[in-house]
Amino acid sequence: HVQLVESGGGSVQAGGSLTLSCAIFDSTRSTNCMGWVRQAPGKEREGVAVIASDGRTNYANSVKGRFTISKDNAKNTHYLQMNSLKPEDTAMYYCTARCWSKLEDVLVDMDFGYWGQGTQVTVS
Repeated sequence: HVQLVESGGGSVQAGGSLTLSCAIFDSTRSTNCMGWVRQAPGKEREGVAVIASDGRTNYANSVKGRFTISKDNAKNTHYLQMNSLKPEDTAMYYCTARCWSKLEDVLVDMDFGYWGQGTQVTVS
């Protein structure tokens, strides 16, 4: 059984920062990667960032240089530090885990095994 619990969403002004957290409860020990996917109203889902168990990362071009994904193995938690936020970053952000695709592909096909419930980020 795997459960993902997100926190840290909210409202912020453009140019501001937010940090999202995702705690993973994984009795299967099958989490080989962790990531974030977002969906804005009326738009398709977009893979934002992913981090592998060995620390390799990948980012969507739209967030490169502004967002940083990291993980704390001891806490089984990963984070998305979002800086220089823009109104177009407004979306529901979903925590994800267990990549079925390669790290370089999973942000496109979003083939994750587990998904959280989502946390709203609003940038005005």
